[in-house]
Amino acid sequence: MDTRTYTALVIPVSNAEPIRLEQVDADLKALEALVGGPLESVIRGDWHVYLNAESVTRLLPVNFRAGQLMHECGLDLDGIRGTAVFLGRGEHGTEADLPEHLERLVEELFGALAA
Repeated sequence: MDTRTYTALVIPVSNAEPIRLEQVDADLKALEALVGGPLESVIRGDWHVYLNAESVTRLLPVNFRAGQLMHECGLDLDGIRGTAVFLGRGEHGTEADLPEHLERLVEELFGALAA
């Protein structure tokens, strides 16, 4: 991982919290702080999502909004749990800003994003 800052999409597990765009440091500690534990990732084309690797064993709540977004992108994964952090994928798998097409899809599904 690098130490630059990127625009990420953060989908909190609680529906009471807004989905937001956030500038994040692409280092391990910052991303682990956002998801609340060790990282695992799911890769899809020009983006990927970071999730808490212990979400099932810790019985974190299901993140229905992140699950719906991933379903709309062609990924049918059961029980996405905890906060989800979406970033773009640059050359050779490096971090990148969230792709615009993913941001537009989120706005279509859930409305305007918090900044």
